[in-house]
Amino acid sequence: DNIFRFTQAGSEVSALLGRIPSAVGYQPTLATDMGALQERITSTKAGSITSVQAIYVPADDLTDPAPATSFAHLDATTVLSRAISELGIYPAVDPLDSTSRILDPSVVGEEHYQVARDVQGILQRYKSLQDIIAILGMDELSEEDKLTVARARKIQRFLSQPFDVAKVFTGSDGVQVPLDKTIASFKAVVAGEYDHLPEAAFYMVGDIEEVKAKAQRLAAEAA
Repeated sequence: DNIFRFTQAGSEVSALLGRIPSAVGYQPTLATDMGALQERITSTKAGSITSVQAIYVPADDLTDPAPATSFAHLDATTVLSRAISELGIYPAVDPLDSTSRILDPSVVGEEHYQVARDVQGILQRYKSLQDIIAILGMDELSEEDKLTVARARKIQRFLSQPFDVAKVFTGSDGVQVPLDKTIASFKAVVAGEYDHLPEAAFYMVGDIEEVKAKAQRLAAEAA
């Protein structure tokens, strides 16, 4: 169930006990309560427990004390974004807010780590430019920023993934892409090797070969 219910229950009990609430009205013992629960999920000589937790984020504020205290105990977080969902990109995972402790060169390798950071860097730059684009438009950006925006939009769409379970909604068959192909594909996009392809070609496909095939198909249809 949603771990946020645990926080809500603790807040209600705290109010009944007459405790003075802390930030945003939560119980003053929120951090210790969450720690006592989360630290029970651990590995011992007798066995180990893996938990996959659903965490409700009030008002989409990741700095809210309730989700923030939960995140501190997790090895990885996958943040689902309404803004990305509104773009029609599924799964609507936010690559900037999502984190993983194993995204480390000593674990995933130097190339994987560097490509992931390069992708995040481009998306972060695009995010910082969105206010300027909304007010002044794309024409006011420098040529370098225009290129960054174009690559970021392609990366956003390339992060969409067709699933077999969602075929009835997307009309596309599910695709499994090996890790090495995924890394190579994103590395090429970041390097600008596919700046000439339309961003629509990157939507709901597998590896970069499917992107090229879709781009040719779109060009043929346009002709």
